[in-house]
Amino acid sequence: MTSKNRFQIVLAAAGAAAALTLSGCGGGLGSNSDADKSADADEGAIKLGLLAPFTGSEAAFGPYLENGAKLAIKEINEAGGVLGRQLELIAEDDACDPTAAVAGANKLVTAGVVASVGGYCSGATIPTVDIFAEAKIPMVIPAANANDLVGMNKFNFMINGTGAQQAATVLAYAEHEKLSKVAVLDDNSAYAKDLAKSFVEQATAAGTVQIVLEESVNPDESDYSANVNNVINAAPDLVFWSGYYQEGGLIAKQLHAAGYAGAYLVGDGSVDAKLAEIAGADAAKGIVGTFTQTPDMLQGEDKWLADYSALAGAAPGPYTTQAYDAVRVVAEAIKNAGSTDGEKVVAALEAIDGFDLFSGPLKFTAEHTLSEGGFVVVEITDSGEFQLKANPATDY
Repeated sequence: MTSKNRFQIVLAAAGAAAALTLSGCGGGLGSNSDADKSADADEGAIKLGLLAPFTGSEAAFGPYLENGAKLAIKEINEAGGVLGRQLELIAEDDACDPTAAVAGANKLVTAGVVASVGGYCSGATIPTVDIFAEAKIPMVIPAANANDLVGMNKFNFMINGTGAQQAATVLAYAEHEKLSKVAVLDDNSAYAKDLAKSFVEQATAAGTVQIVLEESVNPDESDYSANVNNVINAAPDLVFWSGYYQEGGLIAKQLHAAGYAGAYLVGDGSVDAKLAEIAGADAAKGIVGTFTQTPDMLQGEDKWLADYSALAGAAPGPYTTQAYDAVRVVAEAIKNAGSTDGEKVVAALEAIDGFDLFSGPLKFTAEHTLSEGGFVVVEITDSGEFQLKANPATDY
């Protein structure tokens, strides 16, 4: 998606807002009820909520999501806002912890947000879904993608591929590279266990690879020698780590020290430069991962990258583009609904067909997931960053 196309979309939103203002339709398109007028004639900002980890082991991802959302809001507001109103972002720290996430979600509801554009850790996102649904607040989730999120209720939508779609990419990589014996490790989180389970089920059904080890590690430890020994004894040619980067980096480092020389593949929760930093250069060499998109894959987006760096004071990272698009999707739905009413915004989200995202034209399935997962294989470079290695849809 080019900067020009995004600018045209933003201008269209501004034009629609101006048309509503000039025609005196303060209650939204086709809306004349007193309830609608009182809700949508509000001249205050349209508040969007974002739950993300700003503390804890996954704290690196919080700013990526927040600044991506802020850039989208800045562009939309500079083009006139939505329905003649400015957008405002309210962020809360969920620390990738269910208890903290529930508290944060309740704060956002109390603050009067009309939509949620956050959600990184699945385990922290899942318990917030019903909180937002009870308040009739739509969620457009940029990162969390556990299969348990699929179809929980009509208010949650996912613009990251699902765990099942990601698992299929892992299997495609193993088959393409002829890695026939796989050890599967997770960190006991909802996201990681879900992804590992999906992969094992698909691999077993396909019969193309053998699962030689399947186990969970205890997170937040520093010594994984027992797990490493189990891997070495199982003699896999591929270790699939489905958890987050903190433990994933340590396990990679300890596997390398123990003499493991096979392939090491990580899920999208570990696709971050910190994985290589924790693992060390020698252990990180050759590590691959699955991801929907990282900013370094962008082509023809120099202006967008410069705008982001100017706003954030740093380069974008994983899930920056997804958070940016989550805001744009919500803004588009509110514009099309002519209202911030949750039920109407949900209907507008369901009706979206072909809206241009970084990942491609958007159309939700009946279960509010992406029609296509869009996962690719990425690899760690000498600098420790991940870059595109292959797109299974076209390369395998």
